[in-house]
Amino acid sequence: MKWDRNETARFIGTVAVAMLVAGYLRYSIQGEFLPFSKGLLIAGAIFVLAAIVIGFHGILAFFSKRSAQQGANTSVLAIAVIAILAVINFVGYRHHKRFDLTTEKLYTLSDQTRQIVSGLQKDVNVVRFDKMPNATFDDLMAEYKPLSPHFKYQTVDPQQKPEIAQDYGVTHMGDVFVAVGDRKSHIETGAQGEISEQDVTGAILKITSDKLKTVCFVTGHGEKSITDQSQEGYSQAAAGLKKENYLTKTVNLITEGGVPEDCSVLVIAGPKQSYYPQETAWIGKFLDAAGEALVMVDPTTDPKLDELFQSWNVAVGNNIVIDASGMGQVIGAGPTIPIVADFGSSPITKGFTRSATFFPMARTASIADKSKAIPEMVELLKTSERSFSIPGLPKGNKISFDPAVDTRGPLSLGVSGNRKVGDKNARLVVIGNSQFAMNPYLTQLRNGDLFYNAIDWLAADENLISIRPKAATNRRVIVSEAQSSALKWLDLFFLPGLVILAGIMIWWKRR
Repeated sequence: MKWDRNETARFIGTVAVAMLVAGYLRYSIQGEFLPFSKGLLIAGAIFVLAAIVIGFHGILAFFSKRSAQQGANTSVLAIAVIAILAVINFVGYRHHKRFDLTTEKLYTLSDQTRQIVSGLQKDVNVVRFDKMPNATFDDLMAEYKPLSPHFKYQTVDPQQKPEIAQDYGVTHMGDVFVAVGDRKSHIETGAQGEISEQDVTGAILKITSDKLKTVCFVTGHGEKSITDQSQEGYSQAAAGLKKENYLTKTVNLITEGGVPEDCSVLVIAGPKQSYYPQETAWIGKFLDAAGEALVMVDPTTDPKLDELFQSWNVAVGNNIVIDASGMGQVIGAGPTIPIVADFGSSPITKGFTRSATFFPMARTASIADKSKAIPEMVELLKTSERSFSIPGLPKGNKISFDPAVDTRGPLSLGVSGNRKVGDKNARLVVIGNSQFAMNPYLTQLRNGDLFYNAIDWLAADENLISIRPKAATNRRVIVSEAQSSALKWLDLFFLPGLVILAGIMIWWKRR
């Protein structure tokens, strides 16, 4: 068989393409240019040049044809379009810009977030620990990144880098932390594991604050001690607050002559003796000046804080709550340890759905008059319908409901209140139990989350309150049953029948 120059050129060109493809595939699989891959690519390039030289006259003859010229013009135009699209994509990649075309600007960060992040003076690292990406959260972080060169975001697989996970204190897949230097803050997730703009911006504002907030624990009346490492102490709670970037200290209202000015949050943890009227007045004065306080009072004690509670529309019962639902058996708890699985709508209990807290020996703490709008009150903790309150300590092992003196559940064990003081907020949280945050119970169920979230909410910066989730406008078309039936007949018979009729008419005219 005798080949002419054109056939030889085509054969060499086919071999050249095969070499180039093989070299590229080897490079794609191996991830680096090994000598054999380089040899294939170089040999392929040489064979391409050889094919062009050998078949040069044939190439000229082909492109001299009119059809070939038209094809060449089309190819040039196609290459030009591809080049323009490539340039546009390159520019778009280097200069990222997204457009939110929704009416409510659902995918646009608030002006407040943009101001806070763009004004960052320190490197802020948002770290998400998981094996798999989260498209929703990654898109949210994509909105934050262009706002400041100090904002960084990364996803870390805790199994591949356990030392980083241990340094951050990771406990679950999907945990998200905000870090500035050695300071780290965990972001609580919602019921479905979601994290909102408000959560991220709040954590950034908190951790970048130069002034650490101080949580003051009142002493002098038998309150729980933050240095006590026994089962009745609050040492673990204090350690957890330090990890949350709070300072902690104890204060004696008598020796201090009131609440110290550096106290951001005042905590009263289970006093066993009553407060003097002057002390109650000092606490009220602190709240009236836009202060924040967490008051936890156990049953069988009278802290003499009735005047304070009344001014905040809080009713603290002189009773003990009994849980007859049997839920406590899961954790080995008896009827005097009520289990709470019903939570009010509040940032304090965000994400508590399908979880629970428990309160060893609790009393009720509820809204006294629900018709009052000021202060804004929320009942945070509700017991089950099978709970009830009794007026004193139970007698004997058998406890039964007495409709004459007992109150049937659900019962409220905790409330939160917010009151405007000028352009600031005064806040109060009252819980009818202090033992839930003691050392043995703090890490069980959501007890610790309840305590820390209450402190976080009380100490929150006021300018975070305006960041709210955005809701899409409902644009669904609602039709009646008659309209739905008409649309069905229109879709099934009228429109197809109209097309068939038009086809018959056209056929009849052309027949």
